[in-house]
Amino acid sequence: MAAVERKILTARMTQPGYSVRIEDYLAAGGYAALKKAMAMKPEAIRSEVTRSGLRGRGGAGFGTGLKWSLVDRKSGKPIYLICNADEAEPGTFKDRQIIHRDPHALIEGIVCASYANDVRTAYVYCRGEFAQGYKILLAAIEEARAKNFVGKNIFGSAYSLEIYVHRGAGAYICGEETGLIESLEGKRGYPRFKPPYFPAALGLWMCPTIVNNVETLANIPVIIQMGGAEFAHIGTPGNTGTRMVGVSGHVNKPGCYEVELGKITHGELINGLCGGVPGGRKVKAIIPGGSSAKSIRGDERFKGKKRDGTAYDWGWQDVPVDFDSLAMIGTMAGSGGVIVLDETADIPKAIANIAEFYAHESCGQCTPCREGSLWMAKALHRMTHGHGQKGDTDYLKSIADNIPGRTICPFGEACAWPVQSFVEKFRDDFVKLEK
Repeated sequence: MAAVERKILTARMTQPGYSVRIEDYLAAGGYAALKKAMAMKPEAIRSEVTRSGLRGRGGAGFGTGLKWSLVDRKSGKPIYLICNADEAEPGTFKDRQIIHRDPHALIEGIVCASYANDVRTAYVYCRGEFAQGYKILLAAIEEARAKNFVGKNIFGSAYSLEIYVHRGAGAYICGEETGLIESLEGKRGYPRFKPPYFPAALGLWMCPTIVNNVETLANIPVIIQMGGAEFAHIGTPGNTGTRMVGVSGHVNKPGCYEVELGKITHGELINGLCGGVPGGRKVKAIIPGGSSAKSIRGDERFKGKKRDGTAYDWGWQDVPVDFDSLAMIGTMAGSGGVIVLDETADIPKAIANIAEFYAHESCGQCTPCREGSLWMAKALHRMTHGHGQKGDTDYLKSIADNIPGRTICPFGEACAWPVQSFVEKFRDDFVKLEK
């Protein structure tokens, strides 16, 4: 059976004549979920989201219902909601599809999530490079305001909500939720220590704050409409719903695809939906979750036992597209950016490009990350420009091994994991560059 998409979030985008206008969104059933939500109690909506099993679509895959449940509702302080629309992970381009092509889905999700969590002020932190997306969001919010879906007394109720769009300056580190909060407060985007600065208790202006990704919030109206139990039947246990994945690199049909979690393998995604590798060449490596995810070799096999005790013996083609399967083989679903490298790829040059990016984007707050990312980038630049030195491969591996777990935020892992995995799995490609 040929691989197929399960279009839920992207269904409207492919309808002939559909546009970003609110009239088209309303004609397609938009804001019906908000009307339904406003007739429910906030805690009932939170229960439905928990029941749905929705996991965050931004990177960590943390349970959305669980994140909402951790919010300090007894502090007496206002609760804020922030939509993380920074999407700075190389290889990732799914959230901007929602912003550019179906912005009202995001706005409806923000209003529903805000009502469910007693939020009266919400923010969209929009990546600085999304200049057109920023304009689209501003226009869409005003359209929603004119229809009384945003602003005072929504649907004639006592509930009011203001949504503000804040443009970042293009810093990767502001995709990390506490770095984002610092930036939104007008400060340098330095991530905060956790503990004590968990956003659920001490977030924006030291108030309880929920930070959710664009795709995560776009799923909230879907859950409200169909109910958490029905949503939980989409996908697989622990990996419910669909996922938007952006596939790039050496494939015939790169693009953004929406697939049912756990119901499609990477082989079906790449060889089926994406039309395979150009020229029928073999896959050399796959980065399954954005550039910070550990790579998978094209000839690698993974053996072990699943949570239910059943054994698995997978090549890359057999690995399901979901959070848990990728974690079992030592990598991650991350931000949903799948990068394919075929047998013509120069692995050291590829990782040198990634390392240069992370060295540039380090905020500089933590020494292991600030210095280590730069050391790795310099060594890889040297090696890929004909000036490799004896022992450089081991030097790279040593630096990468000594960064994770020694920084305030996950940027340490983000810059180290690609180098770790590529050097471990393609060691000969690096050793041959040594003199």
